[in-house]
Amino acid sequence: MANWRGGYFEDWRPYVSAGERRRQAVREIERNRKKGHDVSPVIIQGRTIAATFWGKSWCENLEGYSDFANRLPRGRTYVRSGAVIDLQIKPGEIAAMVSGSSLYNVSLAIAALPADHWKAICRDCAGGIDSVIELLQGRFSKAVMERICRQADGLFPSPREIKLSCSCPDWAAMCKHVAAVLYGIGARLDHQPELLFRLRGVDENELIASAGSAMSFDLGAPPSRRVLQGEDLGALFGLELVTEASAASNEPKTVVKRPRQRLPR
Repeated sequence: MANWRGGYFEDWRPYVSAGERRRQAVREIERNRKKGHDVSPVIIQGRTIAATFWGKSWCENLEGYSDFANRLPRGRTYVRSGAVIDLQIKPGEIAAMVSGSSLYNVSLAIAALPADHWKAICRDCAGGIDSVIELLQGRFSKAVMERICRQADGLFPSPREIKLSCSCPDWAAMCKHVAAVLYGIGARLDHQPELLFRLRGVDENELIASAGSAMSFDLGAPPSRRVLQGEDLGALFGLELVTEASAASNEPKTVVKRPRQRLPR
């Protein structure tokens, strides 16, 4: 059956419950694996789609765009039910399979991050990130987080930088299957945040390099400020240090006087 809507004929497919979608998704995953296909389903535990900084930030960024507001709720329902049976993230593109009333192919094209935007992010975050581990775990200052997540020129793509495509008969640019995939990306970033940098065509190590170049070392400080003195060593290692005159050079030398130990009787 078809329905005339918005100048297009829209197929009316029979309603499929969340439970049936879940069972269908499991069957399709097993079928593809038996064929030797390397499928990577999105599995959500409970109702929380994303729990880490990168996953939550991706989802919050999506929900901040009015262009996506109408279709996102159905996408959340679909991804929670396990309908995204395969999600592949590569530089500039995302390919997915979603189980609905039928099996649909979703493809997204994501524009590379403009070079000037990436340079600005690196410059603004210089000195705020110490290591790749800290970056991927999202453990940095609020200022760095806000800069990376800024909608106008941050790391996340804007709606105009995303081209959406789905094989379903829905006339809308963003159907519920596409919305499910977009949320699925957030869930995947929980476990593989480095995929966001691959997707936008940038290297996260450049952020770390910019942090290193921003560090300054006081190499002109007096030696007394840069070298541990004898009393400092003693306090550090729990030793008693005694200064004696050297017979050969008449220069003082430091002798380590260890505490006496009692012999067992």
